[in-house]
Amino acid sequence: MALSKSGLGRRAKIQLTTGEMMRLASDFAEEHGADACDYAYRAVVNFEAEGERERAYIWFLLLVMLGDIASHRLNPDGPLTIH
Repeated sequence: MALSKSGLGRRAKIQLTTGEMMRLASDFAEEHGADACDYAYRAVVNFEAEGERERAYIWFLLLVMLGDIASHRLNPDGPLTIH
């Protein structure tokens, strides 16, 4: 999975592992609490409206993980299992 980062007229790719995405979602959930899913959903909608599909996709993946954290299907402090 790659996250786009723009800067000074160029686009670079940053590789994020699933574990890093989980840590990011966990930190985001801890920081924003019950509002975290709403913020992530808004980011998805806004980036899609701007034509930033890759950024919208990254936020969508975070939204999925945030939902799993909120519903206790995913324990950020435990081992990550993907089915």
